[in-house]
Amino acid sequence: MAGGGGRPRSPPWALLGMAAAAVVACWGVLFPTVRAVPMEEQHSLGLVEKNYVYGDTKHEVSIYVKVFANSPFLVCMDLARSQEELIDPKYLWIGPDGKKLEGRRYVNLTETGKLMVMGFKESMSGAYTCTLSHKIIETTTQEEREMFEAYQFMVYAYREADHAYQVFVRFTTRECELAANSLFFEELKKILNNIISDLTCHIIDSSCKCHSVKLPKQGLLHELFVSFQVNPFAPGWEEVCHQVPYDCEDVTNMRVQEARDRIGEFFHKQTYALKRRFQTVPIIHYMDNSFSVIRIDSCRPGFGKNDITHKNCASCCVVCGPGTFSPNNEVTCQICTRPRVKMYGARSC
Repeated sequence: MAGGGGRPRSPPWALLGMAAAAVVACWGVLFPTVRAVPMEEQHSLGLVEKNYVYGDTKHEVSIYVKVFANSPFLVCMDLARSQEELIDPKYLWIGPDGKKLEGRRYVNLTETGKLMVMGFKESMSGAYTCTLSHKIIETTTQEEREMFEAYQFMVYAYREADHAYQVFVRFTTRECELAANSLFFEELKKILNNIISDLTCHIIDSSCKCHSVKLPKQGLLHELFVSFQVNPFAPGWEEVCHQVPYDCEDVTNMRVQEARDRIGEFFHKQTYALKRRFQTVPIIHYMDNSFSVIRIDSCRPGFGKNDITHKNCASCCVVCGPGTFSPNNEVTCQICTRPRVKMYGARSC
């Protein structure tokens, strides 16, 4: 497998084999960038058609827009009304700050009442309301009546979660007190970091514990329980993001998934190495099929997951709402003890 800087590498199974031998001898509705979904508890329809999201006079409609993307067109009428004739329609859009949206540089407002918010940022989150007025003319008397309908859209910025992978693997050893166990573990970490170094990923939070295990119909075995996290934020990862500043998590997630796959392949080849490359099985060796991995998600500061408030975007890191904050790369937004924060995306109270 090719490494960073064009340096040739020995096959991964050979590296671990040599290390083991040395140690024994002396681890909602989805658009590409927009989620437009109803609030289920309010039974909102949230109708979506050709990148349009229709309103509902009875319920607010929730929409999730990826940071830096454009929102879908929010339509100032419901689907049924859009199929009818409207006389002298007028549309008044109000933003989350309570001011008119007409004339703002970051909005695309059409003459038929459709609103697109461009380059969406967390600070743009909140309630977008529109009032539709139109006339009804009696056929016989030509009497005119003006009708008003109000629509509300709750629009939230979101980001994809940052991914890391927790790996678990086991090795057999002759005894738990063997001095070579710790040397083997240190060498294993070096090998794994070398395999993924060109991806700006690294191994963190590693641990190795030895346990005595009694299996059915077998004697007592000694095993090394190894765990570690494959993390995408090795030194230098920011340079990668400078090339794609808007969707950095997409790139880091792709890289850490590749790192996970390489490490999985590495351990898969240990079985082949034991069966084909060693005449005598090393005392410390990989246990076949012991490799397992789980994904760990985290959110950028100012964002968090909430599968109750945002159940239709449960996998998203949604912007923290007023009265909540997220200071670090955690999973959830915390509630302010003194809710003075009225903005979206707060990193502190």
